[in-house]
Amino acid sequence: MKMRALGRSGLSTAPVVFGGNVFGWTADEKTSFDLLDRFFDAGFNTIDTADVYSAWVDGHVGGESEAIIGKWLKRGPVARDKMVIVTKVGFDNKGNKTGLKPAWIREAV
Repeated sequence: MKMRALGRSGLSTAPVVFGGNVFGWTADEKTSFDLLDRFFDAGFNTIDTADVYSAWVDGHVGGESEAIIGKWLKRGPVARDKMVIVTKVGFDNKGNKTGLKPAWIREAV
């Protein structure tokens, strides 16, 4: 797999990133784990997520994707330093736009 530099961060990423909005929504925990295992086994290394995933679903509060990624990481199939997790800010867990002020970014992170 040819990795690509992620700006000047010192991180490298595969050319394909796994969109994690499905975790805990259309993909249950077992399916999510299976998908993540296969993705990393294929040589890819980057997951995209956001703390608002999947707040739009009745009964969800946001953070479902991160919770599943965290459980998968705890299980230990891939060392944390061998993967990249990218996220976004700008919305709260109810999908309300909050902007990009430094205080909100710190809170969201």
